[in-house]
Amino acid sequence: MAAQAVDEPAAIQRPDSFGRFGKFGGKYVPETLMHALDELETAFKSLATDEAFQKELDGILRDYVGRESPLYFAERLTEHYKRPNGEGPLIYLKREDLNHTGAHKINNAVAQALLAKRLGKKRIIAETGAGQHGVATATVCARFGLECIIYMGAQDMERQALNVFRMRLLGAEVRAVHSGTATLKDATSEAIRDWVTNVETTHYILGSVAGPHPYPMMVRDFHAVIGKETRKQALEKWGGKPDVLVACIGGGSNAMGLFHEFVDDDNVRLIGVEAAGFGIDSGKHAATLTKGEVGVLHGAMSYLLQDEDGQIVEPHSISAGLDYPGVGPEHSFLKDLGRAEYYSITDEEALEAFKRLSRLEGIIPALETSHALAYLEKLCPTLPNGTRLVLNCSGRGDKDVQTAIKYLKV
Repeated sequence: MAAQAVDEPAAIQRPDSFGRFGKFGGKYVPETLMHALDELETAFKSLATDEAFQKELDGILRDYVGRESPLYFAERLTEHYKRPNGEGPLIYLKREDLNHTGAHKINNAVAQALLAKRLGKKRIIAETGAGQHGVATATVCARFGLECIIYMGAQDMERQALNVFRMRLLGAEVRAVHSGTATLKDATSEAIRDWVTNVETTHYILGSVAGPHPYPMMVRDFHAVIGKETRKQALEKWGGKPDVLVACIGGGSNAMGLFHEFVDDDNVRLIGVEAAGFGIDSGKHAATLTKGEVGVLHGAMSYLLQDEDGQIVEPHSISAGLDYPGVGPEHSFLKDLGRAEYYSITDEEALEAFKRLSRLEGIIPALETSHALAYLEKLCPTLPNGTRLVLNCSGRGDKDVQTAIKYLKV
């Protein structure tokens, strides 16, 4: 590895010892949380080399979560994007939708619950937008016998009533947050307030690669299994690497989980797809990396949707999991570095892709994932023949059927 680090300037320490990705990241938190974050980082680093912990985690990921998830060749989707001359890319889906609870979120939730047990913390709190991270957290708390409190924006609770019921069924207490826009940003703020108050007994299972250090690093590393499996599966299937990786971006954990393994492979394109809502210039979107400015939110510096006074602008997306006004600091770093590309997709385009994958492959994707799928419309015509593209199918769409019913004529 040492030689590679010299040859490839991309092989940078991410994050540095201060938890920064270039200028992004860091720990902008009240003094009361510094000790908890330091304790968490120490525990995380020691467990990374702890064979018993890794063995227990691998066992649970295999037998409980159902890993590894398949790398599936989407034959009819590939056919759909063939040009008149019969050329086009080969499209593969990394099937995170087949995990227990139906999304990638469980990878991180299981690992953090095990970590909390090692720290002797019996009370777990989490925030959730789409409800998938809330369901994953409630699931692992049931599995390990931990008390579970989930903060969720009141508006999201309405949109994701099914997931609210699932969390309560699993034994979690779901607390509605009415402040601000009553969505993910406000649920996160409320969860941080709870943590400040109960830091001695409580572990906060943050659900994305956002927040203060060590969370962006830790959540990424717990999801890195997605990219590691993809590398291995690609080698088995075609004896090489993917040429292009595509994933949707809200906070950015599913994308970071796929990208991390390949960041130092300069010949692999990394593409993140954000939510353009009603359109990039409508003011009603969640395209943080496309339209945001640098600022601090929820303990880290990153790109944010903010007005001239630095106040957070309310994001919008048809997908509850993407309407976050910030983004993980490592994505901000990869954007500025030019290592990853970020584009955005409207609600309407995402709904079309939601229907398209259902019809072509018999897979109903999450509306979050549908944003990544929709970008194929723009990307595929530009790709050379035989380009191997892996799209992270980050979640299944059962949770979004109620939303889709209002907009789609089927």
